[in-house]
Amino acid sequence: MKKIALMTSGGDSPGMNACIRAIVKTAIHHNVVPFGIYDGFQGMIEKRGSVMNYQDVDNIIYRGGTILGTARSEEFRSVEGRKKAIEYLKEQEIDGLVVIGGDGSFMGAHLLGQEMDIPIIGLPGTIDNDIYGTDHTIGFDTALNTVVEAIDKIRDTASSHHRVFFIEVMGRNAGFIALNSAIASGAESVLIPEEVTDVEKLVSQIKTQNKGRRSTIIVVAEGDDKGGAKDITEKVTPHLPGYNVRYSILGHIQRGGSPSAIDRIIATRMGAHSVELLMKGESNLMVGVYGDKLSTCSIFDSINKNAVPELTKLDLLEKLRTQ
Repeated sequence: MKKIALMTSGGDSPGMNACIRAIVKTAIHHNVVPFGIYDGFQGMIEKRGSVMNYQDVDNIIYRGGTILGTARSEEFRSVEGRKKAIEYLKEQEIDGLVVIGGDGSFMGAHLLGQEMDIPIIGLPGTIDNDIYGTDHTIGFDTALNTVVEAIDKIRDTASSHHRVFFIEVMGRNAGFIALNSAIASGAESVLIPEEVTDVEKLVSQIKTQNKGRRSTIIVVAEGDDKGGAKDITEKVTPHLPGYNVRYSILGHIQRGGSPSAIDRIIATRMGAHSVELLMKGESNLMVGVYGDKLSTCSIFDSINKNAVPELTKLDLLEKLRTQ
């Protein structure tokens, strides 16, 4: 293992830079050349990358986002697009690859590993925490803290005006951010995609909870009921005459900001371990955390053991192989 490429892909998450830093420093420590690829798989196709050194990763551990940039690549979904990416990796004499991203990024990594036969390690970088094989993903804790802080502020104004607030948080089709932020902020209710929302029951609950209260906070996962906070607000408002009902969509502030101590530590440990695994000859593994210990599972399992509506990820992988 003489030269390792690293990249961030898909949605950005706080802690990715800490992970990049750990990979680069661990590789250099073991006399392995770290090669950064810019803007994910699209950058790989467009042949954009460079050798990295200690100076490149100085003072980035506290920064949100990713210094390598990230993108979602439609071209990489085709066989021809992946051939261009493989050609670039061969030109650069890359011996191993570390991909930091979510399940979509892992699909790309899995296909690349099959078509090129290159050792690949995946690191779960997503605020959604929706990856099989790890208790926490890189960025989840920071996003959670951002959401809780925002809910605390919204409750101040909600209490001032006796309002019922529906607050929409990210998470795609997973309710991890919604559920955990609801608990941490003391919200009265939480709506998540994993459970069907009963509007009548919700209205009754609001009426019961709101008696004598100055505010009601309900956290809504963006994937809930296919409409999020705006949709559920429109559904319940006609049944709550005399109530002051509002909604707030927190949006992309949840992705930004300096990573928490937990995310910095998790990302650093995962990044260092990914290099060590490649040096040991391991491949097609995702690094996770189980309790306070690092763990691994196959990249394929991390993809396939999370079902998506109407089309399983296994079916999607098969489709991508041929298109």
